[in-house]
Amino acid sequence: MHIPDGFIDIPTSAAFAAIAAAGVGASIKGAKSSLDDKTAPLAGLTATFIFAVQMLNFPVAAGTSGHLLGAALATVLVGPYAATLALTIVLLLQALLFADGGMSALGLSVFNMSLVAVWVSYGVFLLIKKILPKNKSSLSLPAEIAAAFATGAGLRRQAEELVARWSALGRAEPLALVDAEGGGFWVTGT
Repeated sequence: MHIPDGFIDIPTSAAFAAIAAAGVGASIKGAKSSLDDKTAPLAGLTATFIFAVQMLNFPVAAGTSGHLLGAALATVLVGPYAATLALTIVLLLQALLFADGGMSALGLSVFNMSLVAVWVSYGVFLLIKKILPKNKSSLSLPAEIAAAFATGAGLRRQAEELVARWSALGRAEPLALVDAEGGGFWVTGT
């Protein structure tokens, strides 16, 4: 779900960088109250694990690949504020070290994966958790459903950004935007 440099114009990238900065700033404030001596190391380990696992790609279709997003996992483990910060750090490191996503599009990536995916997964997780019985074994199903929704929300948001940019350039509109079980793709017209 990384957007490379040059796919989105600079004004849009700058606007999303400002939105992402505001969201990360709010998460820093929220994380200060939710992290303590026991949970702070878990947040660091979560970011490290997500960074490592995102390096493992699997083929999706037509020369593209996918990898674990980690938004729901981080949210369930350390809460939404620390999860937002963990994914933001992962995205920043990926952009700086591996050019995975562009620096000019970092605000868009943070918005899609650190804000939209984390907070959608948090809402879905809480909703499903309220419906199920209250025991430890009932945490995996809400987490799985939250992961599917988080991935779908992040993909959908990115597709909308790319389609808006392509439309502004006079390129073909997409014929279909499919979002099923947390996966998504779009087919462009000719």
